[in-house]
Amino acid sequence: MTRTVFCRKLKQELEGMAFAPFPGEKGQVLFNTVSKEAWLQWLRHQTMLINENRLNVLDPQARAFLDEQLEKFLSGDDYERPKGWVPEKPAS
Repeated sequence: MTRTVFCRKLKQELEGMAFAPFPGEKGQVLFNTVSKEAWLQWLRHQTMLINENRLNVLDPQARAFLDEQLEKFLSGDDYERPKGWVPEKPAS
């Protein structure tokens, strides 16, 4: 049986992630409040941010930036988008 969560990003009951994305309390909170679909959306967005901003993910400042953007993305706050970014059109 599939585990479901009420997704804080997409505001509906959806399939949950199979495992916590990070160890510790932060990972557990994400596991309990973010759907699999919202997490996949974040991973695509994070990849864009890393590539467009040429971030070194080993740099503590880059990690802090990505952590901040993750919270904004999942909370519905205004998050950073690459220059010229156009939202994906939903599949028909």
